[in-house]
Amino acid sequence: MELLEDKMRVWLESAKFVKAIPGVYVFYNRNKEVIYIGESSDLEETFTRYVDTRFEGNECKQKTQTYQREFTSNPKERQIQLIEEFKKESGKLPSCNTEIKLETH
Repeated sequence: MELLEDKMRVWLESAKFVKAIPGVYVFYNRNKEVIYIGESSDLEETFTRYVDTRFEGNECKQKTQTYQREFTSNPKERQIQLIEEFKKESGKLPSCNTEIKLETH
């Protein structure tokens, strides 16, 4: 299930070239299942940290094979919207999002 309009990108090959602007992102495992929906005020900084540390300490995100991203001026709001859409369709949270508490309006 692809959540965003953006094309699927191979994680390590293109993650290093994300722009330093706000956005949301969706990580997929090798079976193309959504495992994490995230947000950042600076995608370049967030992705650089993920690439440099190889998701150190987070076995769930280490399963990332591909991703999609979307630039948005309000990433937290868009993240909540995407998670709610995913939960409505699948009946559950993405496996790596179950660890966080979601703020809802």
